[in-house]
Amino acid sequence: MLLLVAVIFPDLPQFEGKAFGSRAIAYPAAVLLIPAVWWLRWRTSPFPALADLLWSLPFLIDTAGNALDLYDTVGWWDDANHFFNWMLLSGGFTALVRPRAGSNLVLAGLCAGFGAVSAITWEILEYWAFIRDSPELATAYEDTLGDLSLGLLGSIVTAGAVLALPRFIPSPEPGSSRSGFLQDR
Repeated sequence: MLLLVAVIFPDLPQFEGKAFGSRAIAYPAAVLLIPAVWWLRWRTSPFPALADLLWSLPFLIDTAGNALDLYDTVGWWDDANHFFNWMLLSGGFTALVRPRAGSNLVLAGLCAGFGAVSAITWEILEYWAFIRDSPELATAYEDTLGDLSLGLLGSIVTAGAVLALPRFIPSPEPGSSRSGFLQDR
């Protein structure tokens, strides 16, 4: 709904120059990614609700932050989002691939790697969507380095949780059948 408001009223100051036309397409597609893949490939397995929730929350948080103009009025909002949203995204990815990882050490590595690749991809898309032709270009280098660092740090914190909390993220026993969302058929 917030994305629709941004598309209908693009001249509101909190939406101006923030590529909400692109977000109105990309965010719903991203949120529907896990349910679509589950439906097409693994619908006889239990739905990965935790992975879906953790994966979807960052898109809601970003949209709400823009709708409430927090990016322009709260100095630390963008930094907090890059850190916490990458914790959530990496957690969603980790919950999704956990049945196939084999060990918590491999899972932690996948989590950190996913966080790094997705943070880099985000910053490239952000540059092409609205920074390259805007006044923000003058400060983009420093901001991008900070955003990349915070996104990676968020995913490393999630990876650390995988290693520190094995009781809550049990690793499949060697030789056991790995049931779950990504189970082979």
